[in-house]
Amino acid sequence: MQLGMDFAQVEALVAGVDEVGRGPLCGAVVTAAVILDPQRPILGLNDSKKLSEARREQLFEEIREKALAWCIARAEVEEIDRLNILQATLLAMQRAVEGLSVTPRLALIDGNRCPRLAVPCSAVVKGDSQVPAIAAASILAKVSRDREMHELDRQYPGYGLAVHKGYPTAMHLQALRALGPTPIHRRSFAPVRALLEPS
Repeated sequence: MQLGMDFAQVEALVAGVDEVGRGPLCGAVVTAAVILDPQRPILGLNDSKKLSEARREQLFEEIREKALAWCIARAEVEEIDRLNILQATLLAMQRAVEGLSVTPRLALIDGNRCPRLAVPCSAVVKGDSQVPAIAAASILAKVSRDREMHELDRQYPGYGLAVHKGYPTAMHLQALRALGPTPIHRRSFAPVRALLEPS
């Protein structure tokens, strides 16, 4: 801890934690943990789903510049298939908190489940629209995952990954039936599993 930090700031060492990508049929689940700096407020933080893509991109850079600490983490497709999506998400959240360069006094987790952490934590339902640090985490996770899906769209053309980000839209399901699953598809998810099972 830096010298000169007053008690109020120490009390403010709260990490917000959120995930993006539990529902898609492909790609990693991405999480982020953010400790905001009370001395450097960021205006307009909100649930990433309620912001335009351009605004998320702006805030992504501002959060990384102004936050006391931030970490983006993930659980890979293989881990999702091995553990199940909930356990993989909790693991990725744990990685995000453990990856922070500053140890938080408290971690606030979006949703109704807490990962196993070495610091006290509390779950906050709809936290991304109530807790600025969770909103910041949701923005880092969403922008990071969306960028990744654009990259994967170039590697695996024809699935529309840049458009639907891997979610089970009609377009994605049609492409899956026509082209078959790729190595980045989650084999434990029913629509993918059904295509892999011998008929």
